[in-house]
Amino acid sequence: MQSFTISRPGTLDAATAATAAPDTAFIAGGTDLLQLMKQEVARPTRLVDLDGLLPDAVEVLPDGVRIGALALMANVAAHPEVQRNYRAVSEALLSAASPQIRNMGTIGGNLLQRTRCNYFRDPGFAACNKREPGSGCAAIRGENRLLGVLGTSRACIATHPSDLPVALAALDASLELRGPNGARRTVALADFYRLPGDTPHIETALQPGEVIVAVLVPASAGARRSCYVKLRDRASFEFALVSCAAAVDLQRATIREARLALGGVAPKPWRLPQVEAALQGRPADAGTFADAAMHASEGAQPASQNGFKVKLIQRAVLRALETTAAA
Repeated sequence: MQSFTISRPGTLDAATAATAAPDTAFIAGGTDLLQLMKQEVARPTRLVDLDGLLPDAVEVLPDGVRIGALALMANVAAHPEVQRNYRAVSEALLSAASPQIRNMGTIGGNLLQRTRCNYFRDPGFAACNKREPGSGCAAIRGENRLLGVLGTSRACIATHPSDLPVALAALDASLELRGPNGARRTVALADFYRLPGDTPHIETALQPGEVIVAVLVPASAGARRSCYVKLRDRASFEFALVSCAAAVDLQRATIREARLALGGVAPKPWRLPQVEAALQGRPADAGTFADAAMHASEGAQPASQNGFKVKLIQRAVLRALETTAAA
């Protein structure tokens, strides 16, 4: 591991200003960053500790909830308001990692988790455009069973690994950001993650020195009737092959509105507008769900080893819709 120093600024403004120095990174729970540093993928020479500088609680607002970036994953998953009115968020968090990591990992850190592509995580592999721009993508012709089938490019087929952003995408969440000199802005989660294109090393809309302050999740009938389905190789401590978050607003037995997002298949949480359109105004029954689920994998471009994800996407969507209807 690269040797480093750590500073603990007294204010958030001082922390964001400190990251103007080269080879500097923020640290909070550190569950992903420290692993990347041990693997020599990330090599900061200075860490800026955010402990105590950002909110760490769930705040119930008249029109939704505000989740602090330093809130622990386990605490958010167990919060009564989240469990009652934003079930997909609680389920996504509880399906992630292990209890030990959920007790340490922060919401902001989880949103910024880096891909689990083996070619990115092991510097012994020379070809990774995300780690070393312009070097190539070994995954395209290599081991790609776990990688993307939607939103990929000739430069990168890695997937975003986190569960939480998938649920947040389906619930139309947004992020509060804070930058140097007190700059503030709010970005829709749908616009926060970038597709790889020719620049897969640029993963988010964060500008230099910016940090996630909080997540804003609007209240809705769909959020109250939501779920998160995760399909994976084993039942715990495993990343998704395919996951699906669904939020469905029902009036009697008719679907007024539906919001769905996929995980494990793309470089970002993948919204499904074609499925949402196929559901709106239709009866909430098996036929509607089956017809809509068939649209979920439209546009998929599998690599050599992950073609099975095309069918798995449809099955995950179907199960998520059936689960919300039964709630």
